[in-house]
Amino acid sequence: MKMKLVYPRWAKLERQTEFHLPPHGPVVFAATIPEDVEVSFTDENVQTLDFDEPADLVALSVMLTCQLPRAFEIAAEYRKRGRTVMFGGIATMLHAEEVQQHADCVFIGEAEGRTEQVIRDFERGELKPVYNYLQQHPPIELVGTARREILDRDCYNYRGVQMLDLVHASRGCKFKCFPCCTGYLGGHEFRPRPIEKVIAEMEAIPNNRMFIVDNSMAQDKQWLLELFEAMKPLKKKWVSHPLLDDDDVLKAAADAGAWYVYQAVFDTSDVIRNRIKRLKDFGIGVEGTIILGTDDQSADDIRRLVDFLIEVELDVAEFTILTPFPHSPIRAQLEKEGRLLNNGWGDYTADKVVFQPKQMSVDTLQDLFYYAWDTFNADGGYQLKMGKLFKQVIAREMDDGTYRRYDTKRKRQFSLNRTAS
Repeated sequence: MKMKLVYPRWAKLERQTEFHLPPHGPVVFAATIPEDVEVSFTDENVQTLDFDEPADLVALSVMLTCQLPRAFEIAAEYRKRGRTVMFGGIATMLHAEEVQQHADCVFIGEAEGRTEQVIRDFERGELKPVYNYLQQHPPIELVGTARREILDRDCYNYRGVQMLDLVHASRGCKFKCFPCCTGYLGGHEFRPRPIEKVIAEMEAIPNNRMFIVDNSMAQDKQWLLELFEAMKPLKKKWVSHPLLDDDDVLKAAADAGAWYVYQAVFDTSDVIRNRIKRLKDFGIGVEGTIILGTDDQSADDIRRLVDFLIEVELDVAEFTILTPFPHSPIRAQLEKEGRLLNNGWGDYTADKVVFQPKQMSVDTLQDLFYYAWDTFNADGGYQLKMGKLFKQVIAREMDDGTYRRYDTKRKRQFSLNRTAS
């Protein structure tokens, strides 16, 4: 049988330079599909979707809430043509009841060890409308190497720079951050993959640069030290979410190729100032992830926060507006207080105000979002700041002989280092 796997397009964050990373959800799901199923994949963000392509079963992988409106359009077109449509992915899990109105089948939860049953049910004409495994996590040992061969890698470069490949070393998160849905999706139990399986997957990635997309890299010190020690021989350069603020961990991460981290910046305290400094002292860059519009922020607080980020010489900043996604703690609070203004999922892009802020008007918060981006990047823009981070990593790759340049004409990578040039 033939399966068409689709990743719907979505609106990118306003003010941020548009680039496209290889999607992670579809390639992880594809690794669970039986070998006798022929899989064709389209990432609608970088490719054109052909509705006439033969397919027995269409699977929509939907990660973001803001992808849903387009996903519903795609599903309607396929169903009009008599195709069977299945939904899965993070946004499907968060909006399961609504998604059921647009799908023949909804898969909720992690797919390892379960996809074959869905396929066989479909082949027998017994496909169920819902497969719900939300709180039934499969053994973490079943998570295998993602099936990245379904990607057209030529689509994922920006001005000749190959974009990072995504990989995960663990699932679940013990922290309970107020804007996050992870506890609902993956549970609060930290579930690390066997390190040998993580390393085998990293070795299989042709790209020298990776984004470790674990929800947090601060959950288990001993596991982190063992992981980073095993990663050192790979000489990969990588990005991750926050690292455990510990000397041993930071040194081990730097030695294992840590390039920069996404660090939440929520105030102007010495704790944040010192954390940024310590990361830089270990040679690790910092991209701040800054949420605007929390209840404890006034308009002046946001302006002071932007000044603080410039003062501490943050490498890059990604400003977003607080967005109350379904099943997050903050949504429950705002819903109870009657402060939700908009359930138009196409606006849930983290650059639009969809709730009533506590200390300012909707328009003021929206204007401050633009102010933050424009003021922080007034000395050259987001592209220039990100370019500096890439310049740093290229220098490190040149030093250790792992630099690969992407030839946009020949559409391939080739090695180049100082000793060979």
